[in-house]
Amino acid sequence: MPAHEYGEDKSKILTFLSGFVTQNEAGEKCLKYGLELTKIANREQVALTVDLDDVADMFPELCESILENSRRYVALFADVIHEMLPNYKTHEVTAKDVLDVYIMQRLKVENRFHEEGEYRDPKNKYPAELLRRFEIYFKNKDSQELLSVRDVKAEHIGKLVSVKGIVTRCTEVKPMLVVATYTCDQCGSETYQPVNSLAFMPLLMCDSDECRVNKSAGRLYLQSRGSKFIKFQEIKIQEHSDQVPEGNIPRAMTVHVKGELTRLVLPGDHVSVTGIFLPIVRTGFRQIAQGLLADTFLEAHRLTKMNKTEDDELNEQNMSKAEAEQIRNTYNYDRMSSSIAPEIFGHQDVKKALLLLLVGGVDRNPNGMKIRGNINICLMGDPGVAKSQLLSYIDRLAPRSQYTTGRGSSGVGLTASVMKDPVTGEMTLEGGALVLADQGVCCIDEFDKMMDSDRTAIHEVMEQQTISIAKAGIMTTLNARVSILAAANPAYGRYNPKRSIEQNIQLPAALLSRFDLLWLIQDKPDKENDKRLADHITQVHMHCREPQTEFEPMPMNLLRKYVTYCRRINPTIPEDLTDYLVSAYVEIRKEARNSKDMTFTSARNLLGVLRLATALARLNLREAVVKQDVDEAIRLLDMSKTSLTQQRQHGGRAQTATDQIFGIIREIMIETACRTVKMADALERCIAKGFNPNQFEEAIEEYEELDIWQVNQSRTKITFI
Repeated sequence: MPAHEYGEDKSKILTFLSGFVTQNEAGEKCLKYGLELTKIANREQVALTVDLDDVADMFPELCESILENSRRYVALFADVIHEMLPNYKTHEVTAKDVLDVYIMQRLKVENRFHEEGEYRDPKNKYPAELLRRFEIYFKNKDSQELLSVRDVKAEHIGKLVSVKGIVTRCTEVKPMLVVATYTCDQCGSETYQPVNSLAFMPLLMCDSDECRVNKSAGRLYLQSRGSKFIKFQEIKIQEHSDQVPEGNIPRAMTVHVKGELTRLVLPGDHVSVTGIFLPIVRTGFRQIAQGLLADTFLEAHRLTKMNKTEDDELNEQNMSKAEAEQIRNTYNYDRMSSSIAPEIFGHQDVKKALLLLLVGGVDRNPNGMKIRGNINICLMGDPGVAKSQLLSYIDRLAPRSQYTTGRGSSGVGLTASVMKDPVTGEMTLEGGALVLADQGVCCIDEFDKMMDSDRTAIHEVMEQQTISIAKAGIMTTLNARVSILAAANPAYGRYNPKRSIEQNIQLPAALLSRFDLLWLIQDKPDKENDKRLADHITQVHMHCREPQTEFEPMPMNLLRKYVTYCRRINPTIPEDLTDYLVSAYVEIRKEARNSKDMTFTSARNLLGVLRLATALARLNLREAVVKQDVDEAIRLLDMSKTSLTQQRQHGGRAQTATDQIFGIIREIMIETACRTVKMADALERCIAKGFNPNQFEEAIEEYEELDIWQVNQSRTKITFI
């Protein structure tokens, strides 16, 4: 671009900043950037974000130029704003820092030189960067598409691009030198050196007129008080797994974040980054070692947290109380739970438990002791009962989550590893899956395939919600406030009814007691159930969506927003429920002692009931837990225990076909609540379960001889005695 056009652009920028009109919240017209410049002049604001949609409305050519040569236009905007600011100042700034005093004194010296007409060496001239107390950022046009990391190529160098990905690492925020100020030990004059790259060569010898005349070049010393520093943080983003082509591994990109944009994102966040794509310029030996290759980075101008599956910004905080209550009235507890993985048939109670896991209970801290609120669930069962599908759905639904497998994770991969920081060279900790999922859900598939040494890393996380590290001279405790959702197959691949529960599960008691709910999902042959399941699966396969139900399932993004809103409610447990809870727990312990089950009923089960009850209260937007919440929590606990112990009732002796037919007819009697059962109904139900008419007749005669029931003369009715 010719030099004279920059002058034209500066006048356009001046016109745009001083004249762009927009509407405020009240619908009145106002100068959008004029108001922001006033705040910057009065030190009430630091960052000025220029929306390129606004620039395109007034000067379309200028907008295109900014997109093509962004770094140059940051400097142009800064120059124009620097000239404009004195006109927008409404009052003197009272809170002055060290640099203000320093600048005030030096400006007096500058003015004295100017008045006396003395020549001032350009190196000793006060640089504009030192006087600027504002930062310029560009916001990309809304119509601009979000690129994946591998789509950013050489053609984008110097341009403004928007990239989406997941944050894998954030360094500590450090001060970065922008202007270096030196003092000469001979003549006392000051020299300023603006720094524009990541590396710089410090000045050593004074080059002022006085030192040149005396022919004794003084040595320069860096003055940190007079230098300007800015906050700096390096972030690593990695592309989403769905953007990776076949046979490739995910690519990563380095993002340099400065000033007001630091500390906005954490590892594990899904973000979109708008910035300028630039090469890293090395100097000296490092460039020789690197050869002809150059590293690249993104100089961030805007960081936005995003949802996982949609390309929209996170706006859960915007949900009002009225909207939340309307959602609760439209979708009740049953409908919300059915909306979790609607493509998967059945598992109603399991889905209810998973919904409560997403909402979570309330953390308690009595006298510094921590009682966790997060709910842990383990799904066990035969192969092919959709355990992994449920896990992957929860991983997509939860606002923060990590998905991993037992064989694919080591203890270090789950907790934290010691790494060398590439920026500072220090030894730092890099969080594993459990740390990245802090305040979220960690889904661990193939839990039974994990090595015992790796599995012990989870014990502390599940109860204390922390990870204690003592390695490479680093002694620390990391937060891992995470709900663990594990899926495991029983030992030997399938659940074997002839073996005891202990032999089937083969997980240590210390681990099992930490799970609030332990579900065993069995794949039992049942003609009616199998027909419905097969029909459901074929419908999903044909139409690529869940089959039609009586109600429309809740959309995933709406459920995610509602769950996030619910997590802000902290319900309490009223005094009048205490006796009810105590008696319920005592009853659970009594049953466990009598039945001699191996589900390790302990005080943790009582805490589990409390967590489930508070999660239910949150889901219903209540400030206090009610009796129905406790009843539902106890019911879920009973159902999870029943799933484990239902095989034990057949443990006395092997059931014959006659015994099973008796059980079926007895079930019909219980369902109809009538002592008389129609022979035709009983025969139809038994044939549906796989028995033939001869076996049915034998069973009828055998139990008639035992005087369990009587059959009428026309052999149409069975009456229990």
